[in-house]
Amino acid sequence: MPPSSPSSPSSPASPTPSPSSGSAASPPVGRRSVLGAAAAAVPVVTGLSTPAHATTPAHAAKAARKSARALPGGGDLGPNVLLFDPATPGIQARLDQVFRQQESAQFGTGRYALLFKPGTYNSLNAQIGFYTSISGLGLSPDDTTINGDVTVDAGWFNGNATQNFWRSAENLALVPANGTNRWAVAQAAPFRRIHVRGGLDLAPSGYGWASGGYIADSRIDGQVGPYSQQQWYTRDSVIGSWLNGVWNMVFSGVQGAPAQSFPNPPYTTLDTTPVSREKPFLHVSGNEIRVFLPDKRTNARGVTWGNGTPRGTSLPLSRFYVAKPGVSAATLNQALAQGLHLLLTPGIYHVDRPIQVSRPNTVVLGLGYATLVPDNGTTVLKVADVDGVRLAGFLIDAGPVNSPTLLEVGPAGSAKDHSANPNTLQDVFVRIGGAGKATTSMVINSRHTIVDHTWVWRADHGTGVGWDTNRADYGVVVNGDDVLCTGLFVEHFNKYDVQWNGQRGRTVFFQNEKAYDAPNQAAIQNGSVKGYAAYKVGDHVTSHEGWGLGSYCYYNVDPSIVQHSGFAAPNRPGVKFHDLLVVSLGGNGQYEHVINDTGAPTSGTSTTPSTVVSYP
Repeated sequence: MPPSSPSSPSSPASPTPSPSSGSAASPPVGRRSVLGAAAAAVPVVTGLSTPAHATTPAHAAKAARKSARALPGGGDLGPNVLLFDPATPGIQARLDQVFRQQESAQFGTGRYALLFKPGTYNSLNAQIGFYTSISGLGLSPDDTTINGDVTVDAGWFNGNATQNFWRSAENLALVPANGTNRWAVAQAAPFRRIHVRGGLDLAPSGYGWASGGYIADSRIDGQVGPYSQQQWYTRDSVIGSWLNGVWNMVFSGVQGAPAQSFPNPPYTTLDTTPVSREKPFLHVSGNEIRVFLPDKRTNARGVTWGNGTPRGTSLPLSRFYVAKPGVSAATLNQALAQGLHLLLTPGIYHVDRPIQVSRPNTVVLGLGYATLVPDNGTTVLKVADVDGVRLAGFLIDAGPVNSPTLLEVGPAGSAKDHSANPNTLQDVFVRIGGAGKATTSMVINSRHTIVDHTWVWRADHGTGVGWDTNRADYGVVVNGDDVLCTGLFVEHFNKYDVQWNGQRGRTVFFQNEKAYDAPNQAAIQNGSVKGYAAYKVGDHVTSHEGWGLGSYCYYNVDPSIVQHSGFAAPNRPGVKFHDLLVVSLGGNGQYEHVINDTGAPTSGTSTTPSTVVSYP
């Protein structure tokens, strides 16, 4: 769930957690916005080996203008990548410096990647703030062990974790100091490929509000305690036990997951994940940094690591153009055209034309929430209708001139079969902030695409947001057939948050809030229908399936607004939904139904979900 609009009421006292399996802390009914600003630059650690041929963006652009020579692959990772080994002095002090800068910098410009070489690190507490990622550099999480914690809490926001966005942890083993690690996050905060040798709490200290979240390819030896977490998705993992649920807890391919029991307790459990391919990650071989590309799995269950070398391909960094902020889109396109992959180092990149991915099996990997911003209303990135493209680990932030689209996977009319080698989007996030406009954020045209964890967000708080100020009609539009989404978070769009036109689409876990700031009923009217559904399946679609989908409304500008339903789909046997819910937050607006004309209306101010277990 996203944060509140600026006019939301102050947060009440932290709720009391419930350890019972069927319920937990009361959900929020509104939250205050906080704007962060980046502090002074932080000293960084550099110096471990990367491939030769280092270049600067200015030099690369100059070379591109003067000759047709190939751009160099490899390059240093830049000043905002902090690279540690167990002998590095002062690690804790440097981690603390980055955290002090990034703790409350929700809309700041700082971007950081914290990379740890294999080995053992003792007595560390890595607190992770905005736009910060922490990763180990082994082929297995157990290669890099932190005796201590990787912590996200909510002290910066009075114990409320619902705005703990844009941060990540990957490829580490943790031995928590007190036996339990704390990862109290909201959207866009993945916890991937982690071995917690103990328990994991998903709520802030004090068990204030929390609204996340995502775990994949991880092993938690002890108990996972969501407490006040309203919704969560866990994929292809192993857990010791799971404590409780609030509204929507979804599991696919998770050993140790609780049994299917939605809505009481609100567990949706799939034995396997239909198709998955883990996110690319950095690792070291000797003194060389490389990029590992995990293989695709079908009917996946459990982690990909722990029994020898994981299955996949390792690429040297010399095969990547290592980009730094200031590089032009023309240079990035030249690198791609010459067959190089892209590694986007931390920072903010402005592009005046689309980045064109036209070769099969291309990797575009961001570090430290590298952020792409379009100038002059362009589309940020376009992928041709080719096999095996992997986009991962970056944020697209809309610019002040309206873009018709921000990200396109496949051109319109794409029809090639990519089932053997699908395109994947993983931890690719889109923001329509107070300075941004885009008609449609993400368009998926290529068949068999896997969208594995995204948050597509039209901002409801921050400087300059408003119903017509940061206008964005559609979040995700799926036109391609056979597309799979695992962990789909899409919120606050002026019309449909998700519009699904392709055949045989599947979604495992969906979380949504309708736009807070609709001024009145007329503003959301969809012909004769009251409001645009959060998730709309096209009338012509004959086959579609979804598991564990939730939509919430908080019409705080006009609480009298009525939304007909959270979900809309053709009523035919091949279009199936399992475990749906809608919630009115504090009675600010109401739903008449859950899906189409099915499901009881919400009412009052109790934030009690209305549910449908099976449709049709």
